[in-house]
Amino acid sequence: MRSLTKIMCSRWLPLVRVCGLNMPSLGRTNLRNFSTSHGRMNVMPAWVIDKYGDNDVLRFTKNAPFPVINYPNEVIVKVHSAALNPIDVSMRGGYGAATMAMKRDPLNMSQAGSEFPLILGRDVSGVIMECGLDVAYFKPGDEVWAAIPPWKQGSLAELVVLSANEVSHKPESLSHSEAAAVPYVASTAWSAVVNTGGLNKDNCAKKRVLILGASGGVGTFTIQMVKSWGGHVTATCSGSAEGLVRGLGADAVVDYTAAPVEQQLKDIEKFDLILDNIGGDTESWALGFLKPWCGAKYVTLVTPFLQNTDTLGIVDGMFQTTITVASKAAKHLCKGVHYRWGFFAPSGPTLDDIKEMVDAGQVKPVVEETFSFSQVPQAFLKVEAGHARGKTVVNVIQEDGDAQ
Repeated sequence: MRSLTKIMCSRWLPLVRVCGLNMPSLGRTNLRNFSTSHGRMNVMPAWVIDKYGDNDVLRFTKNAPFPVINYPNEVIVKVHSAALNPIDVSMRGGYGAATMAMKRDPLNMSQAGSEFPLILGRDVSGVIMECGLDVAYFKPGDEVWAAIPPWKQGSLAELVVLSANEVSHKPESLSHSEAAAVPYVASTAWSAVVNTGGLNKDNCAKKRVLILGASGGVGTFTIQMVKSWGGHVTATCSGSAEGLVRGLGADAVVDYTAAPVEQQLKDIEKFDLILDNIGGDTESWALGFLKPWCGAKYVTLVTPFLQNTDTLGIVDGMFQTTITVASKAAKHLCKGVHYRWGFFAPSGPTLDDIKEMVDAGQVKPVVEETFSFSQVPQAFLKVEAGHARGKTVVNVIQEDGDAQ
């Protein structure tokens, strides 16, 4: 775990300075002048999009803008491996563009399309190349992993710049290729199950959890996390994925291709938490399988928030979203259960905890297929096809260190 001194330096010192206060350096070494490459490059190889669309908009370039440190708590990471998630395919098509534009430019001063060329990819495992002035917890040469917020430039590139708040030391037990499969789905699962669902290692024992859509990245991680904490897991997936989810520890598996899930669940004990990775019409029946008046929660990761802002604009979209979630929460609260939306939340400290679980053998990455850096379009098509059995990884650097 990070020491109090390191956390103060790398995470809170920038805020203290903004407030005009002075603090001692606490032994910090100035690492800002470390140069990342030959002659301070200003371009790098990357896969970019210049407009939203289907797979044809992906373009490889050797002249993508080189990332620079703009804030004292940032780091530059040399990417060894990246991984794709369904959100990358959605963002390629423009999903969430309005909300991402607001996050990048809250005052709305930039012109439309200023995000291009846009680099996708939410997972990264690599090596620290350069640190900002206020970064004390990391140093050049550290192997790290991170889940990249969707409003930032992604990991399908030689380098990426991140806040030190978002980065964690990579598990020693994993290769870069394995490590890249974990951060985004693990951070999403942690946010949904722990932050929103209220379960953790201290209270999860014997709790009953239903995971809808358990064979994808978030599902496979959640199975392992809940089992490591002593919970009971029921997982839904197709029959072809049953071996995978049982191998990860699921106590019961429901094959949604055999019969409607609600029919197969009707005679079993109800649940303390339902994590919905599917959406659609599951809300119409899933909450009926929660234990009433026991604090049980239904958490869905399939929300209309980004679609609302894309369609209605930021203000009207957020207003419509607030009305929707409030009305659904009130409706189900009257029945003694809680309705919640779950969201991805980037967090270095969360990845610190997950690193400990990985190195202790409690959870492991589930990699379905690996692609080279030259095969990024094929990797997108793989994710776009659906029916995931874990994660799709892109190796930007080969095992021997040579670029692909």
